Amino acid sequence: MYAVINSGGKQARVAVGETVEVELLASEPGDELRLTPLLLVDGEEVVTDRVALAEAAVVAKVVGETKGPKINGFTYKAKARARRRYGHRQRYTTLEITGIESAAAAGSAAK
Repeated sequence: MYAVINSGGKQARVAVGETVEVELLASEPGDELRLTPLLLVDGEEVVTDRVALAEAAVVAKVVGETKGPKINGFTYKAKARARRRYGHRQRYTTLEITGIESAAAAGSAAK
């Protein structure tokens, strides 16, 4: 069984036991989050109905925060001696997927 979740404007395919990095969330390590899936696949059954997905949930535990790679940028304007260097390092929240809950109604509503 796996699900597709949406967090921070990006989608990720998750299964139980996996760790995934999502955009920074306002939560502490050890907190439990319940995310609403966009898609739920259980063997041959695929659930995409919004009503059925509203009853389903992906349960995740916050492991901690990490940082992405350093990105160096440089801008300049020709013939004006104007230039600027900058750097950016995105912060992420690491989640461990502990469970995917699909209500019994989620399976019957998809049919």
